[in-house]
Amino acid sequence: MEFKIFLYIIIVTSAIFHEYFHAWTAYFLGDPTAKYAGRLTLNPLKHIDPMGTVIIPLFLLFFVGGFIGWAKPVPYNPYNLRDQKYGSAKVGIAGPGANFLIALIFGLLIRFFPVTGFLYLTFSWIVYVNIFLALFNLIPIPPLDGSKLLMDFFPQSKALQVLERSFIGIFLAIFIAILFLPFISQFIYFFFTGSPFLALAF
Repeated sequence: MEFKIFLYIIIVTSAIFHEYFHAWTAYFLGDPTAKYAGRLTLNPLKHIDPMGTVIIPLFLLFFVGGFIGWAKPVPYNPYNLRDQKYGSAKVGIAGPGANFLIALIFGLLIRFFPVTGFLYLTFSWIVYVNIFLALFNLIPIPPLDGSKLLMDFFPQSKALQVLERSFIGIFLAIFIAILFLPFISQFIYFFFTGSPFLALAF
């Protein structure tokens, strides 16, 4: 029980940083929409999505033994961005990029410093969770960030438009994540830390 709560806190915190960096990047590129909506903050209450931050992660953690999660999408107006060509893509990639950056920082701490015990457990799960969340959000299926990047290149895609208006997309993304992402995440974890991910618990 304690370990699952500990892991849930890491998931939520990582998702909050993910959305904050979407908001920060949009603001940096000239769009204040997220700021005016109160989303340019690390306050978790501003980013919690009932389904993606509470129901699905807790259900998977306690009844399935896995995890997936996301926070409430950050609003932005692409027409306000100074970079009209690649601005939307930059905002879209900022969230997963933040997760990869967090994973890299803590991964390098594991690799180059004598981290042991509870600190090693914490750092290890921070690395793995952030890698997994980054990869999950890069799946090119609505409403995930990967679909927004794909729609920048294929704005007339009927398949993406249909998925965006239904709940099918998120369940398809969860299926893909459960099937493939653990293997990819473990490979990237090893690349960052220099050691295999052992899925340690208390």
